[in-house]
Amino acid sequence: MIERESIVHEKAVLVGVILPGMTQALIEEHLDELSLLAQTAGAEVVGRYIQRRERVNPTYFIGKGKAQQIVQQAQELGVQLIIFDDELSPSQIRNFLKLAESIKVMDRTGIILDIFQRHAKTRESKTQVELAQLQYLLPRLTRLWTHLERQMGGIGTRAGAGETQIEVDRRIIRDRIAKLRKDLKKIDIERATQSKRRRELFRVALVGYTNAGKSTLMNSLTGANVFVQDQLFATLDTTIRTLDIDDHHRILLSDSVGFIRKLPHALVASFRSTLIEVLEADLLLLLLDGSSHLLDEQLQTVREVLSEIGARNQDILLVVNKVDLMEETELRGLKERFPEAVFISALSHLRLDVLQSAILKQMEKTFQTAKVVFDPGRGKEIATVFETADVLESSYEDDGVYLTIRGAKVIVEQLKALASRNGGKE
Repeated sequence: MIERESIVHEKAVLVGVILPGMTQALIEEHLDELSLLAQTAGAEVVGRYIQRRERVNPTYFIGKGKAQQIVQQAQELGVQLIIFDDELSPSQIRNFLKLAESIKVMDRTGIILDIFQRHAKTRESKTQVELAQLQYLLPRLTRLWTHLERQMGGIGTRAGAGETQIEVDRRIIRDRIAKLRKDLKKIDIERATQSKRRRELFRVALVGYTNAGKSTLMNSLTGANVFVQDQLFATLDTTIRTLDIDDHHRILLSDSVGFIRKLPHALVASFRSTLIEVLEADLLLLLLDGSSHLLDEQLQTVREVLSEIGARNQDILLVVNKVDLMEETELRGLKERFPEAVFISALSHLRLDVLQSAILKQMEKTFQTAKVVFDPGRGKEIATVFETADVLESSYEDDGVYLTIRGAKVIVEQLKALASRNGGKE
């Protein structure tokens, strides 16, 4: 497991590869994002290298000559860390380490896992991150032992311990993985129990690329004190708050981990219990950073992750955030491209009323209409109806109070049952 202090203040260089179908500009933007990841993890980025190749080199990912050049210049610059934008195989890491000697070599997945470890606060998120880290580490133990201590900095590493110690640690890691999976199953059961209690409210989940402003929007809508910072993966744990859309309509709004390009599959799998709020939501608010030059790629990434976790058929409301950072021509162009979207600024509280109206319209699509009758003496129960549903018609007769109500299916069913229990008839 990567230790939290292992890359703090360390100098780092980034490495990207232009493969067929890619452009220099695209890879530069990808490295910009990798630079943000490295900074979030605590590294100081002092340079970047890009090589154009027809195919990935199975030995070093990049060409041997380029690898030697990067290592030599990194040594001259006093760099302690070389970070690849793509995931490296165990053999590629091993081969690069033979060249790099005292310089650590990591890939994008390793950096993301390290950030997740730093930001995990609750028992659930810590368990999820540790499981993903161990699954990532396990195949990288083989024939990597002499470099493991400086590369990964943990889990029983001792230089020169040999293959026997590797096998011991592999067994320890497998046992730990099995235990973590059992722990997550228990957490899944706890979440399912909590979820049943929340079914009476319309559930809305915020989804989007990391740093799109989901937590800021959560705070702006609900007044919640969710941690917000201008960095990647500031929030890992799911936050759920109630939000009154109007006097009669309340929703449950949830916010969880953001998505990112090349999000490690092990993380997606281990965070599945956290993402259950997305799967069970009645509506997804897909938040986009309108000021980002990578908006299209980020939108595609979010849709791919939603598909991967089984949320491809959810109802989605597209929300474009950070309009206060956009030029008028850019904003006009996006409105033409996404006419169905709601455009807001979560930070500046712009057009949040429009967003809430759009949520209400989506809610109304699921509403049901019913007629209920209460005994005239049941004033308390009749008041409950007016408080929890829209009363379209009311008629006070000698034999009962006749009400035509409209609301969420669960609420309507509860009120129909209430009428039955109190001597009324539907």
